[in-house]
Amino acid sequence: MENKTIQIGILKCTIDPMVAIIPSVAIKLIKEGHQVVIEKGAGEQALYEDDKFEDAGAKIATRDEVLQTSDLILTVSGIYKEDLQKAKKNAILIGKFNIRGDKEWNDILAQSGLRVYSLDLVPRSSIAQSMDVISSLASLAGYKAVISAADRYSGYFPMMTTPAGTFPPARVLVIGAGVAGLQAIATAKRLGADVEAFDVRTEVHEQVESLGARFVMVEGSQEDKSLGGYAMEQSQDYIKRQHQAIHDHAVKSDVVICTANIPGKTAPLLIERDTVEKMKLGSIVVDLAAETGGNCEVTQNGKEIHYHGVTVLGNSKLYTLLPKKASKLYANNVFNFVKFMLKYGPGNTEHDILAKTQVAQSA
Repeated sequence: MENKTIQIGILKCTIDPMVAIIPSVAIKLIKEGHQVVIEKGAGEQALYEDDKFEDAGAKIATRDEVLQTSDLILTVSGIYKEDLQKAKKNAILIGKFNIRGDKEWNDILAQSGLRVYSLDLVPRSSIAQSMDVISSLASLAGYKAVISAADRYSGYFPMMTTPAGTFPPARVLVIGAGVAGLQAIATAKRLGADVEAFDVRTEVHEQVESLGARFVMVEGSQEDKSLGGYAMEQSQDYIKRQHQAIHDHAVKSDVVICTANIPGKTAPLLIERDTVEKMKLGSIVVDLAAETGGNCEVTQNGKEIHYHGVTVLGNSKLYTLLPKKASKLYANNVFNFVKFMLKYGPGNTEHDILAKTQVAQSA
């Protein structure tokens, strides 16, 4: 099937300001022998104009035309129920559908009559790294979390020596040392902050310190390497000691970046209301786990609030503030996944990547 010419359609995302394929990736798909058709205006929010896609060799069409004529349909995270009904029979649909957090949508996709792959399910493995959209976007989110915090912080991150005196660096606490957390640590250090980091996985201790941050150690965590770099749920005794350690460090911090998630679960509550109430006036909390409940008790998903003098920004999609770069990373991940899928064949469940990302198979 790898050598078979197919039509690949790109839909405009109805949720995030991103596009699934950018012109340079469209060129690669065309060189592979495929036809590429893209919905009019699909790339505009990500700063990729229609004429750039046409220069790459893609055809511009209406949404209905893309759906009704494409063998393989690509999107980011936005598609309507009626789109599923309009799609070509037995078409393949690829996107990032967050089915772990939305069982109803999972059922709708499963009953669509299409073969559906959700790229947020790509396993954390070395062979799948080039297709791992979650890691790609998490890296951007970690970076943007620090930049967003710095923009809201009333002081400045680096130590400053001025004629009026020397001012110490901002204290930043990063909770969770996965992809987003490590990028947040690196960014905060580049800005000159004094950085600490906490994670239940002791294996990330060296990674944290290699970036110049101090690791906040709480003994007795449970770990499971089969989770592919994610944390696992912990015992009540550990959680109690963990909360106390985080409280002690958070109340001394100027900025707290929260990034801790558990796949398919509500985000662990790590910063309680009492901790926020005791934080310094003007402190900033950026919660990247907001979409799954938040690591901070007062977080409101998609909102920036002010609570007891602390600014709390709840946004799991800060990468969408960098739509051009986010689309480029996503498009490269999608290209690698499509190439892999066509090589081994849609529906092939012998390969871990295809088996774990398939949400539904065509009728």
